Amino acid sequence: MISRSACSSTPTTIEAIAWAEVLVRRRFLHAAILAPSGQWLVQHAPDSPVHVLAGPADVVELAAAVQHRIRSARPRTR
Repeated sequence: MISRSACSSTPTTIEAIAWAEVLVRRRFLHAAILAPSGQWLVQHAPDSPVHVLAGPADVVELAAAVQHRIRSARPRTR
């Protein structure tokens, strides 16, 4: 996996929308909504507080953190 700091381009809104849809569809988030200001409102569960993410880079970082958590939780068998 390439770290975000190693990439030369910043995430676009379209990329953040795609990741947000995946996170909600796979139930890692309850909701992810793009606000008119460009900020993202995310909620992990129906009764949890709403968190504000500054922009697309934060959504992509959240997706990377979820991927890392999933991959590190798997038992390593080869």
